[in-house]
Amino acid sequence: MRWKANVTVAAVIEKDNRFLMIEEESDGEIVINQPAGHLEKDESIIAAVKREVQEETAWEFQPSYLVGIYLYPSKNNNITYLRICFSGQCVNYKPEQKLDEGIIQAMWLSKEELEANSANLRSPLVMQCVNDFLSGQQYSLYLLHHYENE
Repeated sequence: MRWKANVTVAAVIEKDNRFLMIEEESDGEIVINQPAGHLEKDESIIAAVKREVQEETAWEFQPSYLVGIYLYPSKNNNITYLRICFSGQCVNYKPEQKLDEGIIQAMWLSKEELEANSANLRSPLVMQCVNDFLSGQQYSLYLLHHYENE
């Protein structure tokens, strides 16, 4: 069997010193995560992060920068994730939208609230992405290239 990493996208969205997070059920536990999810077939990376933020928070997301690219081998499920994390702004909220299955709520939390809930974070990537964002890591979206099937 051929090994492959699972490609995911995530968004660090900050407003008034608070971060847009989701509370979700994962493997029978309630955890906190950035809006994040898997890249789908024939989808661009930017389209994926916009879709995931919309589905999980009811906010439209406009990515501005890459924060980082992370390779994380999860001990919980023996899967290695390649996470591509973005920063940007929310531009439109649709309160009538139903959130993705498994999402309990979207919420805005401070860094201190995240640190106080460190045992409930879905993975160490959650704080790593926030800390990288706060340290000023910003990489141009021009690093990403998407080719359509011919």
